[in-house]
Amino acid sequence: MDEKRTSTYVLAGIVLALIIAVFISPFASSYPDGLEKVAENLGFIDKAEGIVSENYFIIPDYSFGAVGSEFWQTAIAGFFGVLVILVFFGAVYFIYRAVNKSKS
Repeated sequence: MDEKRTSTYVLAGIVLALIIAVFISPFASSYPDGLEKVAENLGFIDKAEGIVSENYFIIPDYSFGAVGSEFWQTAIAGFFGVLVILVFFGAVYFIYRAVNKSKS
């Protein structure tokens, strides 16, 4: 596959991830996920919540508190979540490229 075609796929994937995170994630279920449900059922969720303060989380409970609307809190949290992942994978990609370039 040529480099231009790969770039097109990567860009399309990024745009799709942003669309899903911003416009579809606010409609996700508000019920707890599997691990949280098990912790509730077995009675140890309070222990887990007490160990780590919410001050350590960048986006606690998938909501961005600076905005009044719950819909937009979730949308903005999704947007920043995608950005964090892109920055991480971008850094890994550039490290990979630097290491491969030095081996050549």
